[in-house]
Parts: sequence; structure tokens; C-alpha cells
Amino acid sequence: MIKLEIVTPEKRVLDAEVDSVTIPTASGEAAILQNHAPLVSALKPGVLSYSAKGATDKLAISGGFVEVNSNNVSVLVDTALSADEIDTTTAKADLDSAEKAIAAAGLVSAEDASASRDAVEDASARLRLVAGK
Repeated sequence: MIKLEIVTPEKRVLDAEVDSVTIPTASGEAAILQNHAPLVSALKPGVLSYSAKGATDKLAISGGFVEVNSNNVSVLVDTALSADEIDTTTAKADLDSAEKAIAAAGLVSAEDASASRDAVEDASARLRLVAGK
């Protein structure tokens, strides 16, 4: 078993024993199984899934970091939302706003353009989770 802990600045979202975790790292999706090699990685906005006792649950996460060590997975993110916590209207509005900001990328700094791309990924992840994809 793997001890999975997901923490945001506001609260501990999850502290559970799981069989596997799949996380959206900056370099691609990574599956974490028992006895995984130690790892520290940046996370990009996306869908984190975890399985325990044959059931799989998913959370839409924002960017953050993950540390894997000795069957412990610690996920530190700004937000982690279940499908029930996501307001589809807000997520769609966030996506539209971020896409408009990207369209104006020539008028903003590279840092602002990068933040807009992250916002698109974050809103897209929330919408994918609600849609069940």
C-alpha cells in the first residue's frame, strides 16, 4: 500500500492508503505504484487519479509539487477538487478568460502568457473531470 497525502494551503484534502496514484507531472503523466523509486517533481494542472480496493477516484489539481519516498506520496497543490466541488459554469468562464489572455499573448509578458496557459490547463482539467473523461 501507498500512503497518499494531498495538501492545499487551506486544508488536507486526502490522507489515505491507496494501491496506485497517477499524477500530471511537468514532463508527462506518471503512475506511482508500491516501491516506486524516490521522486520529486513539479506538477502541472490536470487530473490526479488514485485507486484503492478496486475503486478509482479523481481530483482536478492545479500546479504544485509531488514527493515520492518509501511508499509515501505527498502532493502539495494550490487546489484539489472532486467532480462534486466543481462549478461547470465557473470553469467554462475561467477557460474562456484564459484563452482570451493567450490570444492577447503578444501584448503581455512571457510570464503572464505562461500563467494564462496554466489557467487553460487548470480549467480544462476541471471540465474533463466533470465530464468524466
